[in-house]
Amino acid sequence: MSVMTTTLPIAAGLAVLLWGAACAAGWEAGPDAAQTDDVHAARRARMVETQIRARGVRDPRVLAAMAAVPRHQFVPDDRRDEAYGDFPLPIGFSQTISQPYIVAFMTEALGIGPGAKVLEIGTGSGYQAAVLGEIAAEVYTIEIVSPLAAQAAALLEELGYANVHVRDGDGYAGWPEHAPFDAVMVTAAPDHVPQPLVDQLAVGGRMVIPVGVVDQELRILTKLPDGQLREGERLPVRFVPLTRRPGE
Repeated sequence: MSVMTTTLPIAAGLAVLLWGAACAAGWEAGPDAAQTDDVHAARRARMVETQIRARGVRDPRVLAAMAAVPRHQFVPDDRRDEAYGDFPLPIGFSQTISQPYIVAFMTEALGIGPGAKVLEIGTGSGYQAAVLGEIAAEVYTIEIVSPLAAQAAALLEELGYANVHVRDGDGYAGWPEHAPFDAVMVTAAPDHVPQPLVDQLAVGGRMVIPVGVVDQELRILTKLPDGQLREGERLPVRFVPLTRRPGE
């Protein structure tokens, strides 16, 4: 990966200035809501620079999305101080919110643009869907754990992500009513690449998916005109398993 540069994106640079102003104002002694927001913005800016840009993520749309989405809103209240750390966090129901770098890496690997329609399997807290929603035109995301699906849908609506659509269901089957998708992201690991997701991926589109049971690897796949997949980079990872509902 490339070494870290010293150039901040505009949003990140603004966040650092706000953070300095907040510190000067003595926010630690009793922050109000605005000062607290400034502190979270500064933490996001540092996250983008030290955890993401420094490791080689360069797409300005991805960097801007990671700087914009309030990650602390997507973790349990008692873990908010850890929200911008370089590690995954539990979100309940034996599920996790992924490490920020992995979220950014997977998002960049999709290669999506402003007009893209994206399918995500494994909504979880909704954080990855929000990051995708900052870039893509429409995001369709499926979560098999019903309480998580409901929580994510409510939070995404509250935060104004009208282009992110949440479905409570079995992600293995995808969302055929809205196919084909320009990109498919899977955030839980099956033991193989599900064929329904391949079928719903547009020709030329990319799928980013962790595969494996014990030894997992993140695969970056591109769909060819004959329906086959061309495989690109692989990365060792550890995700929760992709589960299915009985009878599905």
